[in-house]
Amino acid sequence: MPSRSGHAGRAAAGRPGIRFATRRRVEFRDTDAAGIVHFSAFFFWMESAEHELLRSVGLHVFDRQPDGREYSWPRVSVSCDYVSAVRFGDEVDVVVSVAAVGRSSVTYEFAFAEAGRPVAQGRVVAVWCLMRPGGRPEAAAIPADVVSKLVGAV
Repeated sequence: MPSRSGHAGRAAAGRPGIRFATRRRVEFRDTDAAGIVHFSAFFFWMESAEHELLRSVGLHVFDRQPDGREYSWPRVSVSCDYVSAVRFGDEVDVVVSVAAVGRSSVTYEFAFAEAGRPVAQGRVVAVWCLMRPGGRPEAAAIPADVVSKLVGAV
């Protein structure tokens, strides 16, 4: 289970949006046979931290409108670069920042550290889409109120 130090705030200088910090304890399921975190765990941690960031500013992963339309944030690009190993039982600090907001997309950057030591950095691009049951997601312009929350103008 993640431990939460969750706090949202404005991004550091040079960043266009908000940032959120949380902490994860490395679970046994996150590791490989050598007890080192498996690369795939970082992708789950990025998704979880992104969802925590959205909740912290009053946004939802699935946004159902009064007229029944539903919007969500499918990912179109993800990456992670690894710097140093972490192991079972370690606590990993995860900082997610809104790096860019476009017409229909948001780019998140992730910094992972253990006891202040950089561990990895990741990036996710998600697109605001109208979700149609049985149909393909359709990219849409991010509403102004959502953009305001992502850039910290609330």
